[in-house]
Amino acid sequence: MIAAVLAIMGVPRMAAGACLLCTCLTSATGVSFGSYDALSPVNTDSAGYVGVTCVTVNLTAVATAYTIALSTGSSGSFASRHLNFGGNRLDYNLYTDSSRTTVWGDGTGSSSVVSDSYMLSPGLGESRTYTAYARLPAHQNVPIGVYLDLIVVTVTY
Repeated sequence: MIAAVLAIMGVPRMAAGACLLCTCLTSATGVSFGSYDALSPVNTDSAGYVGVTCVTVNLTAVATAYTIALSTGSSGSFASRHLNFGGNRLDYNLYTDSSRTTVWGDGTGSSSVVSDSYMLSPGLGESRTYTAYARLPAHQNVPIGVYLDLIVVTVTY
């Protein structure tokens, strides 16, 4: 059995000119591809989730905007990320869209970030969830094992 698991960790970062009366926190649910069949002619698709919760202590409505970037993981490239087991690897990638055509990265190397903006109500917060669509291409001949990678999520607001 080949099990493939992708862990996702969030890191908020405040940018210059950001909403000074806001605080944004991240959360993430990793991707589990389950058992991978190297002989299957079909790609293995799955999904993970990135959550962003922004709150304000202001007494009036506050505009907030942020971008969500994903790291390359252990591969160092957005062209193809890698799940690793010892010296073996399974290629995969993460996408912003369900058709899995736009690679979710940091805006470099033909990758895109996810951006959002909205008004925060006085004294309240808002939580939004974004799907990280994942794909393991078919026909990767690899030994049995548990393949892992770690992606860092950076929310800049």
